[in-house]
Parts: sequence; C-alpha cells; structure tokens
Amino acid sequence: MMRGVNALRAGLALALSVALTAPAGAEDAKRVVTLGGSVTEIAVALGAGDLLVARDSTSNYPAAIAALPDVGYIRALSPEGVLSVAPDLILAEADAGPPAAVDVLTAAGVPFLRMPGDPTPAGVVDKIKAVAEALGRDAEGEALATNVQAGLTEAEARAAAVTDKKRVLFVLSLQGGRVMAGGEGSSAEGIIALAGGINAATGFQGYKQMTDEAVLAAAPDLILIMDREGDLAIGNADVMAHPTLSQTPAAQAGAIVRMDGMMLLGFGPRTPDAARALYDALYPQAG
Repeated sequence: MMRGVNALRAGLALALSVALTAPAGAEDAKRVVTLGGSVTEIAVALGAGDLLVARDSTSNYPAAIAALPDVGYIRALSPEGVLSVAPDLILAEADAGPPAAVDVLTAAGVPFLRMPGDPTPAGVVDKIKAVAEALGRDAEGEALATNVQAGLTEAEARAAAVTDKKRVLFVLSLQGGRVMAGGEGSSAEGIIALAGGINAATGFQGYKQMTDEAVLAAAPDLILIMDREGDLAIGNADVMAHPTLSQTPAAQAGAIVRMDGMMLLGFGPRTPDAARALYDALYPQAG
C-alpha cells in the first residue's frame, strides 16, 4: 500500500513540474503520445508519425512504430513513464487507465484526449475524425475516413448478403484451462458481425470466462484466436487438447483461425481488411 502511495505522490510531483511548461491547448502539439494501437495507427496514416514521441505496448503497426519508447500497457499506465517523454498532447483510446493514472496525467496540464471507442463501422469513422481534429489534420482525416468508409460499406453489404451465417467463438485466453471469450458488446462481436458471422458467445457482456457447458452450447462453426506469442499464445494443438473446445464443431472440422490482434479488434483503418479476411475464412466458397 505504501509503495503505491509513494508512486502516486511521485507521479503527482512530476505532473506538477510538467504542468508549468505544458501548452494550454492541443492545436500546436509537437510531441504526441498515443495510447492504443488503433489511435497510433490512425495518427501515422494521417501523416503525423513524425510528431509521435512514445506509444503504448499495444501499438505495433506500422512496424516503424516499434522504434518509439514504450510507455506500458494501455490499461496499466504509469504516469511517470508517459510524462517522462515531455508530451504536449496525449491521445488515448477510450479504455485507457487505470483511473488514478489518468487523473495524474490530466493534472499535469497536458491535453489528454480520449478517442471514441465504439466497435462499429460508424465508430471507426468517428475515431479517425476525432484523431484528425486533435492533430489539426482535418483534410487528411476526411480523406482517410472516406477511404475507410468505402471498405466498411463493402463489408456491411457482404455481411448482409450471407443467408446462412456461421457461428464464431472468439477465444481470448485459455489460462487455467478456462475459456475466456468475447461476449456481447465486445470488439470481437463487432468484427464477427462485420464479417457476416454470429457471435457464439452470448449471455454476458465484454470478455469473460465461459463454463464448459456454455462452450458446448455455443457450438461454434469457427474458433477465432489472436495470433500472438508468449504465455497467452494459443495454438491449434492447445485447442485440440482442451477437453471442451476439442468437442466443438469448429475444432472437429479443424476450423481454427488466428489473426493479428490489433487488426482484428482495434477498429482502426485496417478494419475493412480484417472483416474481409474473416469473411473469407468463414465462407471460402463465396469467392
């Protein structure tokens, strides 16, 4: 407890020192920190990559972003780490946190702007325009939004034309042998719908663990997984070794798909590409 209090005091002290020199507005920002992979991706797509001085650990696209300092995971931010790069603007996805860290950052006097986070086609366009406005790149934002909207409209039409929709179970992790899946209102459900599928995980909001009975009742036609490394990585062998997942129609048919996590769930400029890739995996005969 004392360690946490000391860390918060140190963060507040640093915030106060930065506040003395921070600009009052964001219009002329020259040192920008982006928190959230889709926000970073949008900023770069708008031609503002040269303004970025740091990013969070979920920001991994485009590859050149990896050269920037990493200030930590978006939901477990350290105010000291963010403020150490002396930003004059912080652009964050809607779920940045924890609240105590955000309080320190906002107390620093640096503009801290949360971007829209609705996992829908309209939400993607809103996010692009919000980032563009924050960076003073409205014209670039309109151009990018128009281009992405065209891809989203195409994806929506493609999804609407599917008459026999397949059921998809997005598995976030298998820690402790329990299936954590994307439920109602999640970004996983959003991309599944945009690809013409049906989210097989129902009865709960967000990302939660499912009981074995619920997994079997979900009866997915396809199991969707993020392509990542480390302790949370899930391979086909892990699915087939799982006593419950292995019994699902998807596993028995070998219908297991892995996709880049940020492209899949970020709801940024690559969302039309993610929807197309998942649609092709669901309906390979559609062409």
